[in-house]
Amino acid sequence: MSPVRAKRSKPIIGLSGGIGAGKSAVAEILGSLGAAVIDSDRLSHEVMCEPNVVATLRSWWGHSVLTVDGVPDRRAIAAIVFKDSAELTKLEELLYPRIHDRREVLVDRYDADAAVRAIVLDAPKLYEAGLEGLCDSVIFVDADWQVRVKRVGASRGWDEAELRRREKLQFPLDQKRANADYCVTNHSRIDELRSEVNRVFSSIVASFSA
Repeated sequence: MSPVRAKRSKPIIGLSGGIGAGKSAVAEILGSLGAAVIDSDRLSHEVMCEPNVVATLRSWWGHSVLTVDGVPDRRAIAAIVFKDSAELTKLEELLYPRIHDRREVLVDRYDADAAVRAIVLDAPKLYEAGLEGLCDSVIFVDADWQVRVKRVGASRGWDEAELRRREKLQFPLDQKRANADYCVTNHSRIDELRSEVNRVFSSIVASFSA
C-alpha cells in the first residue's frame, strides 16, 4: 500500500512492462474506464522545453542537440545518452525532479476531481525512478519478445539489437513482473485486452474502497 494512501480518495496505479509491450494501449483503456493518466513521456517533453533546461542541455552538448527552432532534439539527445550511462544518469538527474514536481500537481488535481476513478502513472522507468512507492497497485504489461520487436520496428525504427540494448539500461523484466500486483498480456485482440484490463481495474478500485 502506498504510504500516502490516507491522504487520497482514489488509488494510484503504476504501469510497468517491457519496451513495446503496449503500456500506452493499456493506459488508454484505463482512461476510457474513468482513470486519469499521467504520461511521464509527455511530462518529459514539457520539462525539456523549459528555458533553463534547454540552456543546460546546450551547455553540455552544444547546439547540435537543438532543432532549428531551438527546442531539444530528442533523437540527438538519445543518441548521446543511450551510448553512455553516465550521460544518461546526468540527464535523468536534471529532468526527474522537475517531472516529479509536475506529477505531484497532477495527482493532487485528479484526486480532487470527483469524475476521476483512479490515477494512472504511465512511466517507462516506474521502478528505476522509485515510483512504485507512490502506487497502490502496479500492472505489468506483458508481450512476447518477437511481438515487441515487431512493434518497435514499426513505431520507432529499431532493430532487435537496439531493443535489447535499450532494455539492458532498465531493470530486468522478470524482476518487474515479480514485483507487480497484476499482469495483463497484450499480444491478442484489443477486445480481449480491454476485458482483461477492465477486470483488473475493477479489482483495484474495489480493493482501495474496501
